[in-house]
Amino acid sequence: MNRRDVIFDLVDSGRLPEGYVPAAFFLHFGADFRFGPAAVEKHKEYFRATDMDFVKIQYERNFPKQTIEALSDWDKFVAPDREFYAPMVEVVSSLVHELKDEAPIIVTLYSPFMCLGDVATKPKLVEHILEDADAVTPAFETATESLLLFVDACIKAGVDGFYHSTQGGETNRFPDPIYFEKYIKPWDLVVMNEIAKRCCFSILHVCDYHKADCGGYADLTPYVEYPGQMVNCNPDIGGKTLTGQQISNIFGRPYMGGLDRMGVLSTGSPDEVRDEVRRVLHRAEGPFILGADCTVPGDTPWANLRAAVDTAHGR
Repeated sequence: MNRRDVIFDLVDSGRLPEGYVPAAFFLHFGADFRFGPAAVEKHKEYFRATDMDFVKIQYERNFPKQTIEALSDWDKFVAPDREFYAPMVEVVSSLVHELKDEAPIIVTLYSPFMCLGDVATKPKLVEHILEDADAVTPAFETATESLLLFVDACIKAGVDGFYHSTQGGETNRFPDPIYFEKYIKPWDLVVMNEIAKRCCFSILHVCDYHKADCGGYADLTPYVEYPGQMVNCNPDIGGKTLTGQQISNIFGRPYMGGLDRMGVLSTGSPDEVRDEVRRVLHRAEGPFILGADCTVPGDTPWANLRAAVDTAHGR
């Protein structure tokens, strides 16, 4: 069974093979496996070991730290150029060449807000947006232009799309949702709409990786207009736990998820993972992709991930 056919049939028609649910899980590899041939081989090893349904290339080239203390320091911000992304693009190109015939290839992409947070720390970025958002806006524009260089290079290398992650709209990040709507979301959409024009398969990820510090999400409707053929997020929204079908109905597209990244998937045995996946599949109401709510811990046993994938595949 060709994974590309399975995924694209799901996107195009909502159909899946009888007794088969696509599945995929993501984690960061160690520092020795983030660039060059070692990164390519580790991605291939992981893809083969888990038997998941698409290749998701981790993004490991964060914007470099810069001295941003005063609000005026953003005037000196310099965004990465095309050469900066070359090591990542080399990994992308190699994996496209070796695996695209077998499965869709998508690349992790962080939002302009997330990238600028790497430059200054996110608390400092939030502080400056609250102080004078218009003074930070040129940095958002420059960061967005830089990310589009990476997007363009990946698309020219042959990727099918991106796993585009957004943050900034969490309940405790800003005192008023207007900051997200006015100063963060528009730059997300510049990048994501460009991807939507040029790619056939992308996943929107509403990321709550910093939930312990920033809270979760009170509402998913601010993200409904974000493009992407699938949506992936934590189902705990506004004090309620939504079903995958409810999330799918909100977005009008299939949902990817079902498993807690910090739960039995990362802490249990393969048999316990199988039991949990069976419970998820039994409750599922429509076609979806089995996954976690975010990147799983790096020390998650690959055997657990393979057990989850095998169970979803009906094995």
